[in-house]
Order: sequence, then structure tokens, then C-alpha cells
Amino acid sequence: MIRLAFSVHKSSFYRIAIASLACSIPLASHAQQPLKTLLVGVDHRTVTSLNGDWHYLVDQPPARGLYTLEGKVRDNGYGLNTHPNISSGPHNEEYDFATAPTMKIPGDWNTQDPTLFRYEGVVWFQRDFDFQPKPGTRTFLHIGAANYKSFVWVNQKRICDHEGGFTPFDCEVTAALKPGSNFVVIAVDSTRHIDDIPGIGIDWFNYGGLHRDVSLVTVPTQFIDDYDVHLRHDTTFSPAAADTLTGYVHVEGAPAGTAVTVRVSEAGVDTTAKTDANGRAAFEVKASHLSLWSPETPKLYKVQLSSGQDSLTDDIGFRDIRVDGTRILLNGKSVFLQGANMHAEAPYRTGRVNNDEDVKNIFGFLKDLNANFVRLCHYPHDERMERMADREGVMIWSEIPIWQRISYDKPEVYAKAVNMLNEMIRRDRNKASVILWSVSNETPNNPTRTKFLTDLANEARRLDATRPITSALIGPHPKGNQMVQDDPLTNALDVIGQNEYIGWYEGRPEDADTMTWTFPQKPVLFSEFGAEAKFGVHGGKNERWAEEQQVNVYEHQFVMINKIPQVRGLIPWVLMDFRSPVRNIPKLQDGFNRKGLISEDGKQKQAFLLFQKTYKDRSVGKAE
Repeated sequence: MIRLAFSVHKSSFYRIAIASLACSIPLASHAQQPLKTLLVGVDHRTVTSLNGDWHYLVDQPPARGLYTLEGKVRDNGYGLNTHPNISSGPHNEEYDFATAPTMKIPGDWNTQDPTLFRYEGVVWFQRDFDFQPKPGTRTFLHIGAANYKSFVWVNQKRICDHEGGFTPFDCEVTAALKPGSNFVVIAVDSTRHIDDIPGIGIDWFNYGGLHRDVSLVTVPTQFIDDYDVHLRHDTTFSPAAADTLTGYVHVEGAPAGTAVTVRVSEAGVDTTAKTDANGRAAFEVKASHLSLWSPETPKLYKVQLSSGQDSLTDDIGFRDIRVDGTRILLNGKSVFLQGANMHAEAPYRTGRVNNDEDVKNIFGFLKDLNANFVRLCHYPHDERMERMADREGVMIWSEIPIWQRISYDKPEVYAKAVNMLNEMIRRDRNKASVILWSVSNETPNNPTRTKFLTDLANEARRLDATRPITSALIGPHPKGNQMVQDDPLTNALDVIGQNEYIGWYEGRPEDADTMTWTFPQKPVLFSEFGAEAKFGVHGGKNERWAEEQQVNVYEHQFVMINKIPQVRGLIPWVLMDFRSPVRNIPKLQDGFNRKGLISEDGKQKQAFLLFQKTYKDRSVGKAE
């Protein structure tokens, strides 16, 4: 099979996140600072970019620069950014960022320094920057993502820590900054542990580092840190009545009664609401006219939010997504999802996706495929992906990195999962393209795991009641020509994701022709299926690693899928070959999972052409 936080917030939203981090990161008891607000819409604010060249030093295991022998974080180590005295005086810790090499941020260290290609551990990053504090403002260091644990110092002060490799975090640096020259030091630890999310045994490359944008964000003392603007999600949907926007704006530091304005000029919306005691201003307002977002017409509106001295403008589309029996309805109409899975692996250069060119290349592949959907597996991707999907009309499945076996029996691990879910939904709830939240992929079927994921699905619904919840299931194994999906986790899902690999991991391709599936009466997406093929390897239709055999597997899968009435989407594994350290067949894999429809350098396999035609003709699956 494909095996492939931060705020003392006024609302309850982040209290769980704080508890999660307190449980899961080793902290120096005397030095940990309060965790800070997670900002939404940073890519639509004016920021000071800290992207570029950062000095780096490798802290080889046991990482004595970061951890004490007891596993606590040191505050008298590299974070102080001292320099060795070459003439006299006491030693420092025998390091020096000033003379250290540099690498590009954002970026993973694995593809930038050949000596670190397979390195998993601690790397320190340091950068000098100039800054002029402004009275009546607060400044945050915004990190788009860093894998996996991060520890941040500014001007020798420990500011914040974060656990999780794929979601953003913000560290308030207002009190630490000074006029003129400043510096930031960030230690990133990519070491895998059994109680992390994901855990140890992943089937994708564990890229480490500051792999998304880093910036300084300066806001007024009272500022908008979170908001939700969406089409009202009524019990039933009527296109004629789809004219009401609702949601909230949260203003950090605002007393009750603070005015908040929401404007969508093109839709005739201009309304004012007042914050409650928690700084949250709820609103509901009718629009004079709305064009609903869809793949055919991906309409986005300029949504202006303001309160006091703070304001920002976001680009938001409005649409309704829901489940009706075994159908998925977009704006009241049945929709069939024609897509592919995609890891956050950069085409051509490999490494983590982290810039506009990477995203443009990926969406070029999707458009050539005639896709209307992409599953961003197995973790939240760079926010550029959702932004591009909003503009291009591509629907998204977004999931947190609960992949196969984690410690489902440990409350602290559940707290981490809740925190990651909060961060994913908080960042992307205003993206019209995101139509499904996924809580996991290929998890073992047992009562402990089922309760863990059921609770997590319900938490997702509490955070966002407007989107269906899914998970990619693995199993059952066939009994003769019968497959019965009776995993109890299906009870917690609105949409069932089904991974299966008949013709590759089990059985022959033609076994799919007579396979009969039984599912609960819910929409089903074939969330993974396929076979490996090395681009340019040709042979018979049953010859392993040949492009012809990959096509043969898919053609038999299509026969099977067309006989399952509630299938509402095809998501082959995978759009593009991606690095995986467990794929070690020389000359065929060479460290890559080869199930891609295209190679890592953008060459289309025969299977790509098969799906391209299938999606154009809409010859597999039905929306109704």
C-alpha cells in the first residue's frame, strides 16, 4: 500500500492546542514563554520577508547544542548566538553562525546540502535582520511550516516552540525586538518518534528544515487574527436562496463591543458587528447577488475585514458542499471527483513544494489530466496550493498526518492530533476549493483507534460544520470475489475513502473484473489505487514495472469501479513519482515510489494518457 501551536487565545479554540504542546515538547522549565496567536490570512497582509540565505549548523545526535542529557531544551546553547573569542576569554559552546555556511529558506536541508540528504536530526538556522519597532503595534515571527519540532530565539530570548511539520505558527517577538540590528535563531528537529504525528514508519521522504515562508508580521495592538466568511449552510440547499453570508471575525485584544466591518462590495455586502467578551464578532448578512464558486466558474470575491486600525482583504469563493445519501452535492448538483493524489514534492527539482513555480507546475499537470480534484496527501500542503486551487477551480481533500500506526492509546497523542486539526482548519476554512477534511489514512481497525478517530471527526465537525469529513480506509481483504467494507470508522464519516491495490499488492489485474463490493450507503471515493511503472520501461501488459502493466491494472480497476453504484470519485495513486526511502529496487525505484502517472521530471506515462482520456470522456463513474 502507499506507506508512503500557539496562542493564549481568548476563545476555547486554542486551549487544547496549548495543552497539546505542553504535553508533547520537552521544555526547559524556567524559560518557556507563553505561546502566541496563530494568524490567519498572513499571505494577504503586508509582511517583512525573512526568506533568503540563512546560516546553518548541524547538531549531530545526541544534539548537545539543543538538548541536555535529560532531554530538556537548553537555553544557554546555540540560541544565544555568541561567537568564539579567538584571542582571550572564556570559550563559547564551540560554534559560530557568523562563519557558518548558508542555505535558502524556505527549503529543506536534504536537497540543499548533499551531506544532509538522509539526515534526520537537529539543524540550527540563524539570520540577522534590521527592524524599526513602531509604537502601538505588535510583531510576530510567522513560520509557514518547519519539520518537525521547532524552537525559536530572538536576540537571545527563547520565544516559542512548536510541534508539527506541516502547519504554520506565529511567535510574538514584540518585546524581544530592538531598533536596528536583530537576529533570530531557530532549531529544527526532524527526528521521528513513535509518539509523533506521523510516527516512525512513513513511506515518504522526511524532509527537514524551514520548508515554507518565514516573515515578520506587524499589526496594531488590537488586530484580526482569525475569521470565517462563508455561505450560510442551511439544512437544505436552494440555489435561489443562496444569498446569505455568515461567520465571524475575531479581534485579538479587543474589548467587548468593538466594531468589526465586513465588506464584499461586488456582492453588495457592507455590515458591522460587535465583538463579544471573547473578542469574537459574529455576523449574518444578505448579499444582493452571488455567483457561486465551482470548477467551471471559480468566482472569488474581495472580502474586506476591518476593525479599529487593522484591516485586511482576502479572496474568498462561496459555495455549498454536502452529502445527500450516496451523492456529493456542490451547490445542489451532484458532482463526480476526477483527480489524483499528490505529495508535496516539487516537480523536476524534488524537495518540498515551497514556491509559485512548483505550484504552477503541479496545477499544469492537473489541468492537462482534465482533473477537477486533488487529494493533498498525507498532511497539509503549502497554502499556495489552496490559493491556486481556489483560482483554478480544483477541489481539494486536505488531511492531517495520521498515517497508519500511531499511539492511539495515549491522550497526549490525541491532543497533538486535535492541535494539528485545529491548525489545518483554521488556516484553510476560507478556501472554497477545500471540500473535504480527512482525519487519517490507512489506520488499523481496532476499538482504540476507532474511538480516537471518531472523536477527531466530531472535533472537525465542531470546528467546521460546513464540510464533509472523510478518511482513507485500507482493507478488507477479498474473500473470493467479495469485498465487504465493514470498518466501524465508516459510521463517523460522511464520505468513505477506499484504498485498494488489486493487481499490484494482491491478486491479478483481471481479478478486479469480477470483484463485488459492499459499502455502507454513503458516497465512496477510490482514494488510492494503482501500480508502479518506471517511465520508459515497456513490456507486456502483465510485466511488472512496465508502463503497459500500469495501464492494464487501471483498465481492470475501471471495470470494477463502474459496477459500484455509490462511487463518487477516482483518486489514483499518485500524480507524480515521489521520493521514499523504503523504495530501494535499483534502476527501477532508486528511492522513488513509481506509482506516478508522470515521472518526477514531468514525463507523462501511458497511464497519464489513459486518465486524461477517461476524465475527458467521463467514462468511469457517475455523479448520480
